[in-house]
Formats: sequence, C-alpha cells, structure tokens
Amino acid sequence: MSAISHPQSSRALGLSTSAFTICFAVWTIFSIIGIQIGQQLNLTETQFGLLVGLPILTGSLVRIVLGVMTDRLGGRLVYTLTMLAAALATFLLSHASTYPQMLLAALGVGLAGGSFAVGVAYVSRFYAADRQGTALGIFGVGNVGAALTKFAAPFVMLAWGWQATAQIWAGALALTAVLFWVLSKDDPVTATRRGAKAPQRSLRAEFAPLKNAQVWRFSAYYFFSFGAFVALALWLPHYLIGVYGFDVKVAGMIGAAYSIPASIFRAYGGVLSDRIGARKVMYATFAVSLIATAILSIPSGVPVAVFLAVIFTLGFFMSLGKAAVYKHIPTYYPQNVGAVGGLVGMIGGLGGFVLPLLFGWLKDETGLWSSCFAVLFLLVAGCALWMHLSIRRLDQPNLQAA
Repeated sequence: MSAISHPQSSRALGLSTSAFTICFAVWTIFSIIGIQIGQQLNLTETQFGLLVGLPILTGSLVRIVLGVMTDRLGGRLVYTLTMLAAALATFLLSHASTYPQMLLAALGVGLAGGSFAVGVAYVSRFYAADRQGTALGIFGVGNVGAALTKFAAPFVMLAWGWQATAQIWAGALALTAVLFWVLSKDDPVTATRRGAKAPQRSLRAEFAPLKNAQVWRFSAYYFFSFGAFVALALWLPHYLIGVYGFDVKVAGMIGAAYSIPASIFRAYGGVLSDRIGARKVMYATFAVSLIATAILSIPSGVPVAVFLAVIFTLGFFMSLGKAAVYKHIPTYYPQNVGAVGGLVGMIGGLGGFVLPLLFGWLKDETGLWSSCFAVLFLLVAGCALWMHLSIRRLDQPNLQAA
C-alpha cells in the first residue's frame, strides 16, 4: 500500500465518489418520480412503498456478488459494467406504462445501488489501513446523490414529466460510466495479479469470513445506519406532503436538505473513526438516534420546526455511523473486503427496501404517519443492546474498534 502514489489514490477516490454520486441519484429516483407515477396509477400506500423500495432490494442483493466480482476481476471493469446496465434499465423504465412493468424496470434500476460494494473494494486497495476509514468515509459521501435527485428531479418532472426525468438520469449515468472507464486505472492488487498471472482464490475462500458472527453484527448496525437513512431519504418527501401539506417541490427540497448533511458528514465519520475508534462513534450514533426516534414517534406528531431539527440531527449521526461500520471491514478482513463489504452493504440496503414497505403498510393499517419512527426506535434499541452486550463479552485487549 505504501508504494501507491498520493495522486493515484486521490484520482481513484475522486472518480469513484463522483460515479457513486450519480449511481445513488439514479438508485433513489423513485422517491420523486414515484409520486407522479402513484397518482397516475392510483397506487395505495403499500404499493407505493413497494415501488420505491424495489430498486433498493436489487441494489442490496447484488452487492455481495458484485463485491466478490470486484475482488476477482477488479473494480474498474465491474464498476463500468454495473453503471451501464443500470443506465439501460432506467431508460427502459421510461417506456413502462403499467404497475407490473414498472416493478420489473425498478429491479434493473436497482443495479445502480450495487455500485457501493464495488467502490468500497476498489477504493480500499489504494489506501493504507490507517487512512481507509477516511477514504471510505469520503467515498460514502456519494450518498448525496439522493439529495441531487430530490432537488433537481421535481423541477424536471413538473416541466417534462417523469418519463423524461428517467431518460435524463439514464443518460447521465451512461456518460458517467464511459468517463470512469476512460479516466480510471486498475487498482494495485488487480494490476499486480494480472501482471503476474496469479491464480484466483477459490470462492470458498472468498466467502469464508461470512460465517463469523461479528460480520453479521456489523451488518445489523448498517441495517439501521444506512438502511434507515435510505428509507427516510425515499419516504421523507411523501411524509412531508402527507403530514405537513407541502407541495412536491418544497418536500423534495427539504428531502434534499436532509440528505446532503447526512451524506457529506459521512466523511467526517470516517475521520473520527480513524482518530477515536469506530466503537465510540457507534455508541454516540445509537444514543442520539434513540432520543431522536423517540421524539418523532409521538403519535400526535410534533411541530414542523421541531420535526426538521430532530430529523436533521438524526441524519447527521446516522452519517457518522455509516462510516464507522465500514471502518471495521478492511481492518478485520483486508483480503475479503468485497465479500464482507458486500454482505454488510446488502443487509444495510435491505433495510432501505424493507423499511419503506413497512412504513407504507403501517400507515395503511394504523393511520399514523409517526409509526415509521416507532419502528426505527425499536430497531436502533436492538442494535445498541446487541453491540453493548457483545463488547462486554470481549476481552479488554480486543476492544479496539470492536
């Protein structure tokens, strides 16, 4: 790792983060165009939740596969092909006219979310262990793509319709894929392996770490810190319209304002994890999240000013937690970043699928908009308890970043 030049690693990080930003913008496109589609097809809350969440399901399930492919074939190739496939699916979405057709297209759009596992495995190979938390935190800033969609898509959609919005987002992703391929280089591990014509590791060796309970514990943390972030990023415009009566443009802009700090401060979470340890960052994340979700769970609701202050605070600490989770992976599993990072990302991404669907179902069944935050309160309470009990069982010398 020490032989990698600073310009080389910075270039890889910059290109990967830019590409992931566009991927994330495409991955969350249904948070905006889904509103117009829902009105057009007269969808129920549950049907809307399924439409919004289905790309998140695909992007989650493919992460472990794409992560392993990256370990074996290199991030440059896998990243480019993933973006091109997602761009094609997003373009085809614009020609869908029925709910089943849109669900099918949404599965393909979700490939954009799988790019996260590719980027983590690709970027981590350019950095030494003591800088990987910061580098991966910066890469995770690509989550700001959700804000890009929430800010720009409402204006595009109201001007030209949801179909044109899908086509423009597809074109942007395809262009990003081409530029990434032209400007990027193979990571050092892949370049060395190709030069030496080294044999591939067995698939059994790639997946071996997944039997460790620690990996699944990290996955649970990410189910909340990332999965709930994605769920709220998708659900928030709908929530603001339903609870506070905002129009789609205002709701989209507030959703963007939520997503931006919750994404950008992920880089700060990576720096903190390098400096003070990921465990302390996770404790802070869970403590503040418990308080925030408890306030937002009040059935009668809270004034809009209180809601915005609390949801922004929640987003900030979730961004720190996302970075803290991924600080662990190259530290504990340096030879299996793709597989372990893919699994953790998959479980986290599944939260982004399951939670909006659950939010819609609970709203239909209870009539309470705040029921979504009650679910998040129970989720973060479970994660915090599991983490605390697990850490107490560890021997004192093994506490670093556990």
